[in-house]
Amino acid sequence: MVQRLTLRRRLSYNTKSNKRRIVRTPGGRLVYLYVKKKRTVPKCGQCKEKLKGIQPSRPSERPRMCRRLKTVTRTFGGVLCHKCLRERIIRAFLIDEQKVVKVLKAQQMGGKSKVTPVKPVPTKGK
Repeated sequence: MVQRLTLRRRLSYNTKSNKRRIVRTPGGRLVYLYVKKKRTVPKCGQCKEKLKGIQPSRPSERPRMCRRLKTVTRTFGGVLCHKCLRERIIRAFLIDEQKVVKVLKAQQMGGKSKVTPVKPVPTKGK
């Protein structure tokens, strides 16, 4: 005859958080062993690709993990992948260059008139 199994926890519904498998103990009994949810690797915020160099974990485990397992020592490490970060840096650089070119063109068109910076108003020292 088949041995009957009893649940070890109060929750009796077949939910995602209540998965269990049957294990035979060294004493020969069959018992339920509760299975934890699968760990996942965080994904890039922009392209949704898995981030390299980060250990898979559940969100509840992350506060207990040390810093080097959760991030990569780089700007936006643990948030963006290296490709998206490179693209972002290049885009920012090109936008700055575009602004500089715009100012130079304006100076050339203006001819001899140069743009003078506004001097700050001196304040009274206390």
